[in-house]
Amino acid sequence: MQDWLDRKDLRQHNTSRREIANLLEVVDRDLQDASVTVISPDRRFATAYNAVLQLATVVLYASGYRAAGKGHHWITISVLPDIMGSDAQERMDYFNNCRTKRHGVDYDRADIISLDDVDELLREAEIFRDEVLTWLKANRPDLLED
Repeated sequence: MQDWLDRKDLRQHNTSRREIANLLEVVDRDLQDASVTVISPDRRFATAYNAVLQLATVVLYASGYRAAGKGHHWITISVLPDIMGSDAQERMDYFNNCRTKRHGVDYDRADIISLDDVDELLREAEIFRDEVLTWLKANRPDLLED
């Protein structure tokens, strides 16, 4: 983690039970919204990606850090294997690919996301949500509401 701090990609952050609960509420809302099939696949994908970003933020905040400066989405996702362990690397690589696609959807053009892309990201986001909650219970149970 020191390398991230030395590069000023991260800074110290003191979180709270309320802040974590608020982020988890955003995650649940976004996962629910991303499941609404009358919305375009592009928007559903971007919303599911936001749930993933908020989950990664939960882990980062619970570890005492927050992303700083430019590229905070990339930093928030890329630092997770350093926190959650090397087993998280493959999932984080996938989420970083999703980050790139989401950027295209939000800033470059429409209709680039397939329904399969949405379904896959929703599945991965749900799995990641479970992993984050398990991680919190093991590492920072004080941040979970009863």
